Parts: sequence; structure tokens; C-alpha cells
Amino acid sequence: MAADDRLILAIDQGSTGTKVLAVDARGKIVAESYRKIKVLYPQAGWVEHEPEDIWQSVVESLQEISAKVPMAKVAAIGITNQRETVLFWEKKTGRPVTNAISWQCRRSEDICYEWQKAGFEDEVREKTGAPGIDAYFSATKIAWLFRENNELREKAESGEVICGTIDTWLIWNLTAGNSHVT
Repeated sequence: MAADDRLILAIDQGSTGTKVLAVDARGKIVAESYRKIKVLYPQAGWVEHEPEDIWQSVVESLQEISAKVPMAKVAAIGITNQRETVLFWEKKTGRPVTNAISWQCRRSEDICYEWQKAGFEDEVREKTGAPGIDAYFSATKIAWLFRENNELREKAESGEVICGTIDTWLIWNLTAGNSHVT
């Protein structure tokens, strides 16, 4: 297959939906699909998504694209996503064990305050380049989940469950559980 015939799939998994584009070598969009996802608000300031809803939106979008262009032409897949949205799933089965906690969720603000009070802000800035400690970041969400659910923490420590952001979740599913990467 000539390089000119190859396509790139772009998966844009955002806070309200998933868009998939097939783009040719000239940068022209040759096919596109969009699926909405549910946004959950279990409490004031909390924002979540059902991981299976996210995955299904990607699957349906890819199916729609594959009806329009031959998948044999796809040379690469790029993913852009909700970056700081985080979830846990079983390593053996891929079954989600938490909802995806959105980057918008503020439930970990108390942890941020504790870490700031403990003087971790300079260390975080030095190691990550982040301007400070904020509930936006996935680390505070993971810490919150571990505080609220000892069983989850223990299963993570034993390797029974794994964690990732939305790109990690999508790549895990796209590779049938063979790649736990970000």
C-alpha cells in the first residue's frame, strides 16, 4: 500500500463525547463519527463517567468509521483525551471497579489542602512542573479512592487491579489487555 493511501485514526475522547476521525496523508478528513457519553454528578462537586459507556462510545465510533473506510488502510491511531480523568479496573478481566473520576471532579480538595499544609507543593512543582497541588490532577483522585476504599488499595498493591487515565483505559481495551501504558 502506498503511503498516500494510508490513514490515521484520531480518537478524541472528551468530557461529553467521543469523536473519531479518519485523516488521509494530505490531512483531509475522510470519515468522522461522534457519540455522546453520560456525565454523572453523584454529589455536589463530583463528576464521573461510566467506563463502559466511554469504551462503548469508542467502539461504536470505530464501527461507523470502518463502514466508511477500509481499516486495512489505517497506519496509526492517535488518542487525545480527558488527561486527568482516572479509573481502576481488574487486570485479569478488564472489568472496571470504579467509575472514571473526571478531571472536573473536586472531591479530593481536602487531600490537596493536607498536602499543601504538609509542604509538598515545592516538591510537586520540582518533580512534575505542575504549578501546584490541585484536585484537577489524577494523583489526588487516586489518593482519595485509596482512602475511601481499603479493599481497592489492597487489590492495587497486590496487582489485582490497575489504574490509568482515559488514554490508558482505551489503549488497554484496544490491545485486548496487552498494553498498560499512557
